[in-house]
Order: sequence, then C-alpha cells, then structure tokens
Amino acid sequence: MRKILYVEALREALKQEMENDERVFVMGEDVGPFGGIFKVTKGLWEQFGEKRVRDTPISEAAITGAAVGSAATGLRPVVELMFMDFITIAMDQLANQGAKMRYMFGGKAEIPMVMRVNIGAGRSSAAQHSQSLHAWVCHVPGLKVVMPSNPYDAKGLLVSSIRDKNPVVFCEHKFLYPLKGHVPEEIYTVPIGKAAVKREGKDVTIVATSLMVQKAVDVAEKLSREEGIEVEVVDPRTLVPLDKETIIQSVMKTGRVIIIDEGHKTCGVAAELATVVNEEAFDYLDVPIKRICAPDVPVPFSPSLEKFLTPSEEQITKAIKEIM
Repeated sequence: MRKILYVEALREALKQEMENDERVFVMGEDVGPFGGIFKVTKGLWEQFGEKRVRDTPISEAAITGAAVGSAATGLRPVVELMFMDFITIAMDQLANQGAKMRYMFGGKAEIPMVMRVNIGAGRSSAAQHSQSLHAWVCHVPGLKVVMPSNPYDAKGLLVSSIRDKNPVVFCEHKFLYPLKGHVPEEIYTVPIGKAAVKREGKDVTIVATSLMVQKAVDVAEKLSREEGIEVEVVDPRTLVPLDKETIIQSVMKTGRVIIIDEGHKTCGVAAELATVVNEEAFDYLDVPIKRICAPDVPVPFSPSLEKFLTPSEEQITKAIKEIM
C-alpha cells in the first residue's frame, strides 16, 4: 500500500463512491472550483461537474435542509460544513428532520446523507471556529457519529458512511489532514460501530478519540522505551454506535483507564465513555477513571492560552504516571 495524506484518503473515498454511484453528490460552501476550505474536494468539480459538486450559498440551514430532502427522495448527498461550529445553524434540519424521519415514517423513509465537519483547536481561529461539538450530535437518536483518527480509517469509514441508510455526522480533525498513512488504492469499507486497538498493552488502557489517538500512541511508545510502561490505546472510531465490548475487554485486562477527548469535560464524550466503563467493568478497576478533556471555557484566540486548553502529550504522560 502507498502512503497518502488523510485529506487525500477522504478525497479518494469521495471520488470512488461518486464514480461507482451516480446518486452520490457533494455540496457545501466553496467545495467546487476552490476545492473546499481544507482541499478535501479538490479536483472533484473538474471531474464530475457542477451538477454533482455544488457550491451553495452561505446558509448551513439551507445546505442541510437540501441534503435531508434530496436523501429522502433517493440521492446520497455528502455535505461539507466549513467548521463544526456552524452546525449550530443547521440543528433543526439535522436533529429534528434528518435524524427523525426514518423513525417517524416507520422505516419507509431512508436518509442516506453524510455531513462532513471538522473539529479541533490549535490554529488560533478563536472561539467560533475551533470547537469540538461531537458530543452534541451523539445525544440525538437517529444520527450516527464517526471520528476516524488516521488515513486508512478515514477512507474506509467515509465509504461506509456514504453507503449507510441513515444520516452520519463525519468528524475530521484539522490537524489530521496532513497525517500520512498506508491506504489501499482499491475501494474498501471500515465497519461503523467497530472500535480498533491501535496499540496493545497490559498496564493502562487509554480510550482516545480523533487526534488524541495519535498523541496517545506517541506517548505510549515513549513510555514503553523509557520506563517499561505498556499502554493499550483503544480508538472507538465511531461514537454512535459505540463498540463497548472492545473497550471493556481492554479494561478487564489492564484495570486502569484514561479517557482523552478534545471536547469539553462537562457532559462530554469522555463522561459517557467513563460511565460505560463504570457501569460494565467497575469490578475490574484498580483505581478511579481519569479524564483528559478541554476545560469548560470558550476556545481562546491567544496561542498560549489555546495550547493550555488543548489536551497535550505532557498531560497524558502525567496522567499515566499518576494512575500507575
């Protein structure tokens, strides 16, 4: 397998699915000739034309409403929102319409749409362009929530999301776009609802999401070399549906758990994951669960403050040593 960037893996998934299924189309702000704000759709407008790569007005409500309607009538839209922060403007169409139609019509209406959003701080983009709001959509029954942490999973999970019969919110971290990894040229799928153990270990389980998976693996490798601590890193890959079994099996082996997520701590994904462990593997815990998350403040513009807010490798190292 060749090594390609995360952003290239996403683009390849879109291209191959558009070639294989004429119902698949892309729409969003500047996804056409400009190629999208992070260049995920670069070259698609030239290949497929403006009918299937549609630039839209600056209205996330209109974009999402059009996606729900076109999905309900037989197409497979892939929507790009420039930043996940803007999902706030689209929540009625997404949460009250797209997420509920299949249920309210007794399964007769399918909504096969994908909403691609990016999350994460670290670019000094300030409070309205840096949020990780994935916990919001996890709370809405009827939505699936996907968070790939590497190029291989990004391509396979995007293909699976496009083929799914339900609305999927597909979360991409801004700092993962330049990440390189091995990705097959041929089309393939990664199953929605199946976690992956990214590193085996016996001493501590880390359950991490998105970019935090890469940070956790880097820390784990360093501690293994320097101190002989063997950390197991579990990547849920999809938050809804959640693969509880893989997480619980790891906890039963190590007896120690650290959960890392860039979302805010209160009522966040880390809180849900901690509750799953507490409810289903409490008897296997040797010490209390630790969470590393963003504090409950808006994302600051200041680079030094933003760095303080974002979960770091230093925090992860400190937490592992404390829990040991």
